[in-house]
Amino acid sequence: MKRLENWSGIIRQGSFFPFLFWVIAACGIGLVMGLVGSGFHLALDWTGRARQACSWLMYLLPFGGIAIAAMYHFFGKDRDQGTDGVLESIMEGKPMSWRTAPMIFLATVLTHVLGGSSGREGAVLQLGGSLGSVLAKPWGLSGENQKVFTACGAAGCFSALFGTPVTAAIFILEFTTVGTMCYSALVPCLISAFTAYLVTGGLGIAPTSFPLTAPEVTAWSLLKILALGILLAGVGILFCVVMEQTRKILRRMLPNAYLRAAVGGLLVVVLTLAVGTRVYQGTSTGLLVSAMAGESRWFHFLLKLLFTALTLGAGFKGGEIVPSFVVGATFGCVAGPFLGLEAGFAAALGMVGVFCAITNCPIASVILGAEIFGAGLGQFALVCAVTYMLSGYHSLYGRQTFRYAKHAPRVLKGHERQAVG
Repeated sequence: MKRLENWSGIIRQGSFFPFLFWVIAACGIGLVMGLVGSGFHLALDWTGRARQACSWLMYLLPFGGIAIAAMYHFFGKDRDQGTDGVLESIMEGKPMSWRTAPMIFLATVLTHVLGGSSGREGAVLQLGGSLGSVLAKPWGLSGENQKVFTACGAAGCFSALFGTPVTAAIFILEFTTVGTMCYSALVPCLISAFTAYLVTGGLGIAPTSFPLTAPEVTAWSLLKILALGILLAGVGILFCVVMEQTRKILRRMLPNAYLRAAVGGLLVVVLTLAVGTRVYQGTSTGLLVSAMAGESRWFHFLLKLLFTALTLGAGFKGGEIVPSFVVGATFGCVAGPFLGLEAGFAAALGMVGVFCAITNCPIASVILGAEIFGAGLGQFALVCAVTYMLSGYHSLYGRQTFRYAKHAPRVLKGHERQAVG
């Protein structure tokens, strides 16, 4: 065999050598992501316990925001793109900075321990994507293969944190350009995700799951789900608009990052004292569990959205997807019974439906429902199809693009492809 200059040459040879290379590489990436994701999981668990044990930590939130702004400024990341940076790396093959990993890790932990309202997935996508990009450098890979390493890292870290390996792999491939998927990256992303999943399981970290009994599929039940899907699409649009407009308003009114973080943190503290409960801090897992048990109140989804928009709009770190789970589940829990649906089942539909509406990833959303709830595949598919179509081109990710129109069988062109807030 002709001597190859680098591993990119090996990847181009036939079909077996690329397969063998990606199996080995993806297992290595998944192993690293499993360990990192487990550490991140344990760190976030610690933040929840620390908040409960030391209630006074909340009053340090404005100072925590200033510290995060200072850290990002010191490392030259004032205009950090967040998850859009991962999208750009996967779409264009641009390597991510190694600094992203430790910065997002520390900033997210600081946000959570001081009582900010944010999720985890934005952090793990950046954490995994950054480390995957770093791991690609020693191999001397081309830009296209650099993308796959970034995608494998993001999929592995996502899988490690949520315990949903298939969802992680499909989501990473689906959310970049809606309507098209790079199937050549399917094997490495799945192997990385499953490897990370096995690592976290071996370390005793249980995957996210809720017991669910899905009702019988009938014409009447499908009509009820269809109606709920219409409402959930509106919630998804509201989520994207509030998140984007809050960010813009805070940046326009408070252009100084330090002042914006301090004021935003102070607003979250005041709002927490005003509502008289701390259930909206962190990931609000308690609200999610209550929704699945059918015990949500009508205002829970609105307040969780407001807390999250203020936290992330002010410059704190984390993610929007877990808050969207809470928003969708609490809304579904309340709206479902009015449509004749059982509250806990409607909460599950709400969680998955809003996730689909804000990410525009219907396939990953359906798989998410199957992996977390283990039942109701057809019902999840219907609600995701409805929320995907009716949510329009709204998205959490400004860099996300659309290949095909949602309402007609045509290819989008130019500015039509860009997502809106």
